Amino acid sequence: MKSLLALLTSFLIIVSCSNENVGDGIVVQTNAELKKALKESQAGDVITLKNGVWKDVEIKFYGEGTKDNPITLKAETAGEVFLEGTSSLKLGGTYLVVDGLTFRNGFSEKAVIRYKVNDEKIAYHSTVTNCVIEDYSNPDRDSKNHWVELYGQHNNFDHNYLTGKTNQGPTIRVYLNGNENINTYHQIVDNHFGPRPRKGGPRAETLQIGDSYTSMTPAYVNVAHNYFERCNGEVEIISSKSNYNTFRNNVFFESEGSLVLRHGNYNTIDGNVFIGNDNSKFIGGIRVINTGHWITNNYFYKLKGEEFRAPIAVMNGIPKSPQNRYNQVTDVVIAHNSFIENKTPLHFGVGANLSQAEVLPPSEIRSARAARTVVANNLMYTKEQSYTLLKEYDSITGVKFHNNVVNTAISSNPFPEGLLEKSFDLNKYSAEDIFTSPTTALGEVYSGYGFDRIETDIAGAKRSDKNAVGALLERNGTLTALLDLSNYGPSWRNTSQEEKEAQTHTVKNVQELNKAILESANGDHIELAQGIYELQNPLAINKALTISSGNEAVKATLNFKNTAKGFELQPRANLVLKNVSMTGTKDIDAFATLPKNMGQSYQLVIDNVKLDGFKSVLETSKASFADTISIKNSVIVNTQNGILLNKEINDKGDYNSGYVLIENSSFKNVSKNVLDYYRGGYDESTIGGILAVRGNTFENCGKNEENNILLKTRGIVHVEFEGNMFKNNTPKYAAVLWGEKGQKPENNTFQNSGNVKVVQNLKLKLVY
Repeated sequence: MKSLLALLTSFLIIVSCSNENVGDGIVVQTNAELKKALKESQAGDVITLKNGVWKDVEIKFYGEGTKDNPITLKAETAGEVFLEGTSSLKLGGTYLVVDGLTFRNGFSEKAVIRYKVNDEKIAYHSTVTNCVIEDYSNPDRDSKNHWVELYGQHNNFDHNYLTGKTNQGPTIRVYLNGNENINTYHQIVDNHFGPRPRKGGPRAETLQIGDSYTSMTPAYVNVAHNYFERCNGEVEIISSKSNYNTFRNNVFFESEGSLVLRHGNYNTIDGNVFIGNDNSKFIGGIRVINTGHWITNNYFYKLKGEEFRAPIAVMNGIPKSPQNRYNQVTDVVIAHNSFIENKTPLHFGVGANLSQAEVLPPSEIRSARAARTVVANNLMYTKEQSYTLLKEYDSITGVKFHNNVVNTAISSNPFPEGLLEKSFDLNKYSAEDIFTSPTTALGEVYSGYGFDRIETDIAGAKRSDKNAVGALLERNGTLTALLDLSNYGPSWRNTSQEEKEAQTHTVKNVQELNKAILESANGDHIELAQGIYELQNPLAINKALTISSGNEAVKATLNFKNTAKGFELQPRANLVLKNVSMTGTKDIDAFATLPKNMGQSYQLVIDNVKLDGFKSVLETSKASFADTISIKNSVIVNTQNGILLNKEINDKGDYNSGYVLIENSSFKNVSKNVLDYYRGGYDESTIGGILAVRGNTFENCGKNEENNILLKTRGIVHVEFEGNMFKNNTPKYAAVLWGEKGQKPENNTFQNSGNVKVVQNLKLKLVY
């Protein structure tokens, strides 16, 4: 009897250990245990994932909780449960909570987190909180997915950290298809959206609410108190494509794009902070399209963006616009905003394109000007002696200005009534503080129809007590908290990165060089001793490295033979090559990307380098993307091809590099074109490529070039072409520039070479 009792006791112990019940709920350690616990879950259950790595786990979390007794799926310790490989999470039902999970080291073909198991099992009143998705991108930049998909109604996404998405598709997408997914009242709050790298093409928003075809849907999504840090994917950081959404008290920090009211009507944009810097011309504010928006109490600081990325960009619409294009701006209020040290705060008629009628169909002509729009009680401050406050691309007779105050002379003349020059100073609360307000009262404010809706300022002070122009009446602690990163995302995660001191590795031969590349840390420096390094295999780079000659006066030589490429640029490569000679053969690309799986961007800097005898300077693959290619103070001779950034030929707005800088370098005996930098498709959702060609010499190049253009820049938007010398080059044109984008050659010299042609309107394939 005792033996039977002991056997029964042992059995119960084994069962309880395999699916452990503790005071905190049910603790699971395997995928099988998790599936069982989820299947049997009831209101009030807490299912805890044991700390550690969970690989290739597809969680389908369905259950029926209640408001007082939700079903919770959580990490044993927040931040110590890692979902890797092809893991994903779907949740459906009511009152579900997911807490403390981290997705990393892998990717999901579809959504990483989806508020829907299937069409019958949609999530309502459910929450994902305290979670992280980091660098969980598909290896192919062209593959499309979303990291988070919101369906249903009354769902929350809060206190999460998302960063590093590089492939196509918004980071978060709200779906509004069907009655079960409208009037959502979703809450997207208190999240930290970390850096999203430039994608080099459209379809890279951080947040998209709806789409063109559900744009008349009442969504009622609340996007509040989120921190958008360097979200540079494309021109639209947020793309609002639905009605009655609210965007309040969000911070946009050095993000190269804008909060865009792309489709839909009657949205509220109140109390947001847009922070730029003195360097980037692409950090924007709010772009306005459609009807009935109220844009109030927003604070714009040091924004240098123009047109689509202006602090306030009010667009022209298309008469009788189809759903997926641009509707006329009507009945919009822009009031009580502060513009501090911005370049040209107000842009009206953005996108007006009658001048391009010869290359665009009538359905694309944006000629419908803003109407019944009020701009009132805004504050503009600049350190400039005179100020271009307003830029008009079309008539603004449909816009009424009232009591907008600027501290200096307005250089645009004539300017509308309601833009007032008044000398004033600003309160400076501390040296680092960006928030400020006038030291003196600036007179009565304009009180228009419905202005009583603007009850408080950006810091929550009541305007009924003391009203004034601008977003801020007087400083208080609320604004300090708004810029404190610790108030966003998971409480357990520290997003600041500890900087490690770079190490220098001195190498004397090929074996030591290969070992140093393999073992060096991100950011290290490899110094080459004087001599010739005979290389039979490519040097693969997948991190930040500087490789240079130890003796700057005598370059070390990298001699490549019997290999297809010299340097292989892999995802996350950031190679700086300085004071080095490279020699090769007509079968070797000096630098080349992987042929596929280039999901993460790379960078290449060539400084004081001599390249001799290669097949090409740089060969790229489709879907590869370089944030920056820089060639300076270098000599390129006897190559078959130059820099080949020409693989994105789908004409959908994509391109192979964000920045291309060619400066103070010499190109001689390049058989075909020196540069082929291509962006196809009529699309304005991207920076569109940035090229600077300055102070170079091009000699005896292009003899085998079939297209008669030495430097091809088809569709690239921003081009500087200045101070170059062209000698004895065969092609008919040194370059063909795009006049409508303001491109023009300056101070170039041509000797027995084709010159530069400027084409005013470039015909491109429509993307939409």
